[in-house]
Amino acid sequence: MTAINAPRDKYNSVWLIFFILGLGSLLPWNFFMTATMYFTSRLKDSNQTANETAGDSRNVLESKFNNVMTLCAMVPLLIFTCLNSFIHQRIPQKLRISGSLTVILVVFLVTAVVVKVELAPLPFFVLTMVKIVCINSFGAIFQSSLFGLAGILPASYTTPIMSGQGLAGTFAAFSMICALASGSELQDSAFGYFITACVVILLAIMSYLTLPKMEFFQYCMESSRCAPSADEENKMDLLKKESEAEKRPVVNLMEDETKPTSSVLNIFKQIWVMALSVCFIFTVTIGVFPAVTVDVKSTVADGGVWEKYFIPVSCFLLFNVMDWAGRSLTAVCMWPGKDSIWLPILVGLRVVFIPLFMLCNVQPRVISQTVWFSHDAWYIIFMILFSFSNGYLASLCMCFGPKKVSQHEAETAGAIMAFFLSLGLALGAAVSFGFRAAI
Repeated sequence: MTAINAPRDKYNSVWLIFFILGLGSLLPWNFFMTATMYFTSRLKDSNQTANETAGDSRNVLESKFNNVMTLCAMVPLLIFTCLNSFIHQRIPQKLRISGSLTVILVVFLVTAVVVKVELAPLPFFVLTMVKIVCINSFGAIFQSSLFGLAGILPASYTTPIMSGQGLAGTFAAFSMICALASGSELQDSAFGYFITACVVILLAIMSYLTLPKMEFFQYCMESSRCAPSADEENKMDLLKKESEAEKRPVVNLMEDETKPTSSVLNIFKQIWVMALSVCFIFTVTIGVFPAVTVDVKSTVADGGVWEKYFIPVSCFLLFNVMDWAGRSLTAVCMWPGKDSIWLPILVGLRVVFIPLFMLCNVQPRVISQTVWFSHDAWYIIFMILFSFSNGYLASLCMCFGPKKVSQHEAETAGAIMAFFLSLGLALGAAVSFGFRAAI
């Protein structure tokens, strides 16, 4: 990338394509997550209203929907991201990315059709979970391949992916609020909601198909292919220092021959701080969002409009807007640096958000009746700090990871980083059951 005659990214077209692909990578999951009102409305029993009590009036399917949905999303995401880390060199990149997007598009079309089909609560619940598993399985392959692809380009090209992912949540939350405000029937709104997602995914497919035609992208790919392998680098080092062989102990020669290669383990040894940091970030985030945060009730609203929009605005929209802001900030500011001790320290400090949200007005409460932060303002402040730090720190880690290794190892490093991101999501989904049950 240092050649004088290297082509430029005209009109930032490659940057914009990666932004659209980042948008498409998380849009499916965010559309399912923010459509919980639609899904839970279809899980109600026909005679449930007459049997409501003063306690938690939700049936089993409704009460467990958020936790099971998160688990069905994150476990396949982890498994297939791990799988992609090892098979990405055996399956063509074009097949992995375009094929995954096509499957996701088909699943969303099916979801839109099902909106108009009457189903009993249990079959609808099972079908929804199957679709979530499919979307996140292929989404994992797409996301991991995308970060691996971005690892070949300059570090700044990971930022549009992270920013696009942040916009995906914002777009989904805003679409849900518009659907609520339209006054249409919930199922009619949901149909338009899922069709909108299909259009965006189709746009992502078209954008990816134009990427190989970009001169700047072609140059980056050729530069990556021409990068010497680790074995070639070892041989060049040995030839360069051959004249000094008599002065060098045998043990040093052996060390030179055993330089880190492109194996997954050796690359992980170079990026483990970034990998574990991004894993911890998303373990904390998914541990409480949305399993805990979605059950916080407003103490200001009293049956008015704010009560209807409190969770859509204060939970989903606010989280995604600030997460997007945090991810996008790395385009102009990348502090602390990739070797700074402050980065893992700031990541570790995010654990404080777990008790803070649990002490908000989460309802219903079974074990602990203690609410320290009952006012809506506390919840909103925590959500702003929580989501902004998630976006900013995660984006830093994902940008720095592939840049701590040599260029020919960057794609594998990007895939490893995507795996640990998914590991954090899966761990967060698992611990979310415990966090919610402890309230």
